[in-house]
Amino acid sequence: MIFNTLVFDIETIPDVDGARRLWHLDGLSDEDVAKVMVAKRQQETDGQSEFIRHHLQKICTIAAVFRFEDRVTVWSLGDEAASEAELLKRFYDGIERYSPTLVSWNGGGFDLPVMHYRALLNGVAAPRYWETGNDDTSFRYNNYLGRYHWRHLDLMDVLSGYQPRATAKLDEMATLMGFPGKLGMTGGDVWKQYLAGGLAEIRAYCETDVLNTYLLFLAFERMRGNLHERQYVDEHDKLRTYLAEQGKTHFGDFLAAWPPPA
Repeated sequence: MIFNTLVFDIETIPDVDGARRLWHLDGLSDEDVAKVMVAKRQQETDGQSEFIRHHLQKICTIAAVFRFEDRVTVWSLGDEAASEAELLKRFYDGIERYSPTLVSWNGGGFDLPVMHYRALLNGVAAPRYWETGNDDTSFRYNNYLGRYHWRHLDLMDVLSGYQPRATAKLDEMATLMGFPGKLGMTGGDVWKQYLAGGLAEIRAYCETDVLNTYLLFLAFERMRGNLHERQYVDEHDKLRTYLAEQGKTHFGDFLAAWPPPA
């Protein structure tokens, strides 16, 4: 099997600068602006949700697993000083260069809509991503935007049969499969961690999330017959070897929580 697959995940924080512009909140701290954003969302939903709407989420990290030809790579795009615009540019430049299959968990419901809004706000061009067949006819019936197309595979959406009532959490599915799942942080901790200067920890957390997604993708490929059992085991071995060679603490923790089968 020839791979050209980019598994991705984002972490976001409240767009406090945007909220200041929208609601004239000058003079408030970032923490207090975020509290206002949550309160407004609760007001909009009659107390049913605190989840800030997509266009008011700012991307602070994008993590990826790139499985290309004979190698696998896991990393966070840019460095800790990279702007949101740079993170998005790096992501879309990768699509421009490789045209990979994109894989996510709830990417159609969260990650990609957020990235659309933030790319628009940051003036980031992404012609290959937005291609629908006008310049490349191979994208006419299989592009990144079609929900039922395969250039972007939202595993959560596909496995649920596109039924909102049947969706599952990444952490739960990963844990059920014997993969590590969440390791010491959840999405709900990101803003607090960011305020404390913990962007490095957020990036590490995002990388472990995208690793769980990648392992679920491999299991999905086995289920639909694209990986035979020996190939599936080989892919696990390749990933374990790569993670061990990197010498990073969070990769070591991931490996410790994902022992090889006896």
